[in-house]
Amino acid sequence: MSVRNDKSRTVPDMESVALAVTEGMLHFELSLAHEVFAGVPDAVTVPWYDVTVCGPVGVRVGRFRLEPDGGLDRLRHADTVIVPGWADVDVDPPADLVDAVRAAHEAGARVASLCTGAFVLAAAGLLDGKRATTHWAHTEELAARYPLVEVDPDVLYVDNGSVLTSAGKAAAMDLCLHLVRLDRGSSIANVVARRLVVPPHRAGGQAQFVTTPVPAQDDHPLAALFPWALERLAEPLTVEDLARQAGMSSRHLGRHFSAVTGTTPLQWLLTQRIRHAQELLEKTDDSVETIAAATGMGTATTLRRHFNRTVGVPPDAYRRTFRSRTR
Repeated sequence: MSVRNDKSRTVPDMESVALAVTEGMLHFELSLAHEVFAGVPDAVTVPWYDVTVCGPVGVRVGRFRLEPDGGLDRLRHADTVIVPGWADVDVDPPADLVDAVRAAHEAGARVASLCTGAFVLAAAGLLDGKRATTHWAHTEELAARYPLVEVDPDVLYVDNGSVLTSAGKAAAMDLCLHLVRLDRGSSIANVVARRLVVPPHRAGGQAQFVTTPVPAQDDHPLAALFPWALERLAEPLTVEDLARQAGMSSRHLGRHFSAVTGTTPLQWLLTQRIRHAQELLEKTDDSVETIAAATGMGTATTLRRHFNRTVGVPPDAYRRTFRSRTR
C-alpha cells in the first residue's frame, strides 16, 4: 500500500480550502492544489470547495507573481489549509507562515503539506510525534532537523487525521485526491481524476521512484495487463493467471510488478478490489455479501477484514458516511 493512515477519522464536509503562499514556495504544487480544489468537474453535483489564496500582496512564487485573496491570517478561518512545497529546505520558512499554519491547526483546520511543505509543518510543531513524509531527496534532512518526527521515506502520503503530508511532486496529486476521496467519496474522486487525466489512486510508495523510473504507460510490459485484470476483479485471479495473460513466468511478473507499482501482484489486486468495493458501497444498495462476490473477495467476512484494515472503518460504516454525504 502507498498510504499510512494512522488515525481513523470521520471527516465532515470540508467546504473552505486555503492555499498558503509566501516567497519561496514552489508553483507546481500550488497550481496543482488549486486545480483540484478550485476546478469543479462538470459531472459533480455535490457542494464543492470554496478556495482562497492567502499570502502577502504581490507575492512571487517561482517565476510568477500572485495577487492573493487575503493575508496569511485568513488561514485560521479555513476548514482545510494546504501548504505547497518549500523551495529551499536549507532556509527556514518565514516565521509569519509558520505561526499562521500553527494557528490554523489550533483553530481546528485540517492541515496538509505538499512535497517539502512538510518542513513548514515540522517548524510549526505539527509533526512532533507523528509519522510524516516528504520528497525522497529530503527525507534524511527532515529527520535530522526535526528528530521528533517519524519520517517515512517510502510512502506517497501519510494521513494522521488533521495533519497530512505528501511525498514529492506528483505525490501531491495523490494527497489532494485522497482529501477529495475523504470528503466526497471515491466516485467523486474518480471523476476529478478522470478530468485531470491521472489515476485516482496509485499503488506502491515513492521508493520505486528513487532509482528506477516507472516506464511509460504505453510501452511497459504490464500496460495491457492492468485493464484486463480490472475487468475481472470478480474472478478468483491468481498470480499464475496474471502471468499467463502477460505471457511471462510468475517470477518475471513479480519483478515487473515491483518495478512498475512498487508492490506485489496480489497486493495490487487487493487494493483494486477494495477501491471497487468502496465505489459499490457508495453507488449501490447491494449487500456486503453481494459486493464481496462482485469484487472477488469471496465472503462478507473476508471483505470486512480487508476493508477495515485498509480503509480504517467497516464497510457498513463507510456506506453510512459516504451515502449520507453524497445525498
